[in-house]
Amino acid sequence: MQKEKLVDLILNDYASFEKIHAENPNIEITEADFSHSSIENADFSEIDFSTSTFAEANLVNVKFINCDLTGVDFSHATLSECDFSGSLLNGATFSYSNVNYCNFSDSDLAGTNFSEAELSDSDFSTSENLGSCRFDESTVWPEGDKLPEDFDCTYNYDLSSLREDDEVNNEVY
Repeated sequence: MQKEKLVDLILNDYASFEKIHAENPNIEITEADFSHSSIENADFSEIDFSTSTFAEANLVNVKFINCDLTGVDFSHATLSECDFSGSLLNGATFSYSNVNYCNFSDSDLAGTNFSEAELSDSDFSTSENLGSCRFDESTVWPEGDKLPEDFDCTYNYDLSSLREDDEVNNEVY
């Protein structure tokens, strides 16, 4: 089935999409545009959404379990009670998003951008590669028990900042 038809079903006739997804769980919907959409109570488990956009979307109780979300744009989105368990989120963008009560268990977050994101109620405790994500001093992280033990949310300089060690050491605080 064509990607455009699947996107239309997700946005306008989720029950029909659900039947197709049950018959073919490993659907590929890459480079799709879901920006400004509102999606509730959807199960997208095992779907490849790589390089799609959910920018400025409102997502409530959406299951992205074991999905390929590489390079997906969730910037300026509101995500509530979404489940990203076991998903690949390399290079995904959550900048300026509100991420409320979401589950990132066993998800791979290498290169994910959380700049200016509100994450305070979400669970990252068993996520992978959180130390390789991008964030800034405006990122709001959850309490320590919802973060991996080895993650330091106060250190916001990463390899992508391309700063020399001398530049960081010479800053006035």
